[in-house]
Amino acid sequence: MLIVFSGLPGVGKTTLAREVARRIGAQHLRIDTIEQALRPSLGSAPMDDTGYRVAHGVAEDNLRLHRTVIADCVNPWPLTRDAWVSVAQRAGVPAVEIEVICSDAALHRQRVEDRASQAAPGEWPTWQQVLEHDYRPWTRDRVVVDTGASTFQECVDAIRAAVSRARVPHCDV
Repeated sequence: MLIVFSGLPGVGKTTLAREVARRIGAQHLRIDTIEQALRPSLGSAPMDDTGYRVAHGVAEDNLRLHRTVIADCVNPWPLTRDAWVSVAQRAGVPAVEIEVICSDAALHRQRVEDRASQAAPGEWPTWQQVLEHDYRPWTRDRVVVDTGASTFQECVDAIRAAVSRARVPHCDV
């Protein structure tokens, strides 16, 4: 099965994705990690969709090996969301889409600013960049977890329930 985590930077996607991956033994693919590794090779060339394309290929390879894959990415547009669903379809597995939000703006801002203050300049977006991010509304069903209104455990439980509903025999959560 393919589990796709989406949401703006700083909402808690990676923290949740890592915990779910740990609990179910899934492969965790984080676009930020892939893009950071590619950046030196690209020089001044734009990243565009390079990180996503690499992740799509690695995910599909693992899905064809009957491994559960968690994709951890902003996934901001219908086009990027559709691309992940296509990966699952080509591999013949179900996809569970998870949108992680943080309805508590002060908490969200604190997370973004704390992370940015601990990183090299330009490594993580500023709060203003997060606010200006081109993140388009969803037009289809997905699981929404709110890290600003729910505890970490409640979010994990909601995701586990969604994965269980997908009824994949080899994915015991």
